[in-house]
Amino acid sequence: MYLEFRGGVKSACSKGFECLKVFLFTPICFLSELLSVNREQASKENQVNCCANAHNDRACHYEERSDEVIQKPHWIATKIRDFLAMTKNCSMFAKAIAFTLAETLIVMGVIGVVAALTLPNLNSSTGDKEKIAKLKKIYSNLNDAYGRMEAIYGPACSWLPAGSDSKPRNKIMGERMSDFLKISKNCGFSQGCATDTPDLKLGQSTTIYKMILADGSSLAYNIYNSPTCSGDEIFGNLFVDIDGPNKGANSYGKDIFLFRANSEGVYPAGGMNDKSNGATDELLKQNCFVKHQYCTGWAIENGNMDYLKVDSNGKCNNSSIILNWTTNSTCK
Repeated sequence: MYLEFRGGVKSACSKGFECLKVFLFTPICFLSELLSVNREQASKENQVNCCANAHNDRACHYEERSDEVIQKPHWIATKIRDFLAMTKNCSMFAKAIAFTLAETLIVMGVIGVVAALTLPNLNSSTGDKEKIAKLKKIYSNLNDAYGRMEAIYGPACSWLPAGSDSKPRNKIMGERMSDFLKISKNCGFSQGCATDTPDLKLGQSTTIYKMILADGSSLAYNIYNSPTCSGDEIFGNLFVDIDGPNKGANSYGKDIFLFRANSEGVYPAGGMNDKSNGATDELLKQNCFVKHQYCTGWAIENGNMDYLKVDSNGKCNNSSIILNWTTNSTCK
């Protein structure tokens, strides 16, 4: 007889437990009965052999046998039939408690909503980490190239041309730096190696020296001052577009990052050692949180781009955290 679960969840569960007992305990009963049959058969045979040896009479071999031993296999066969019938009925229970199509679709819908809420943030976080890693590598390469250049030619302030025209300085700086960088394309003063920024037409400029590095990023030189080799005087900017000229947002703080050049080397603009653009919390607000132009120092020193998630005062979106140099370096 097939199982019908008209008594609700409680009835279905009770039937389920009965089925569970059948599956678990019936095989154990089979094994026990089989072992019992073997033991009784061995016992009867021992008795018969003992009788025959004692009386030397083969007739007792047949007289001592019991019909019960022969009947045991019939009991087991009956139990096997009962077990197969019950398991067939229990399959109805498994069918009765299966998920319906509607229930499956609801679960899939919930999973989809959760994924839609979490995946964008996850992708954004992963993308930022990749940009930071690439930016740090470029910074290391620039510093290395600058140091090797000065080791060969001497301090830049001693050979960069003076005067109001920046083009000769950009040319000689670009050419000498390129000797120590891996370059895939050198545009010089031509177009094709840089994109325009909101405050400077890098791509269209005929005075800024431009090139594309082997990793696909673009580099542009603008040595706007005549260096005097006095202290840490800033005499030029280096613009790095980590996505290259034809990809990305082409905006400061997202894929275009600014580095400063002085007699000591190259350093990220807006960092703690950039006294004119980022050394204090107030300068950080003005030049990074508002303009995003001087955020290179923050990105490299703190390892994140959370300045894109704050208002003009550094307050994180959907949070009371206010970013600064000393206590809060991330919105998390």
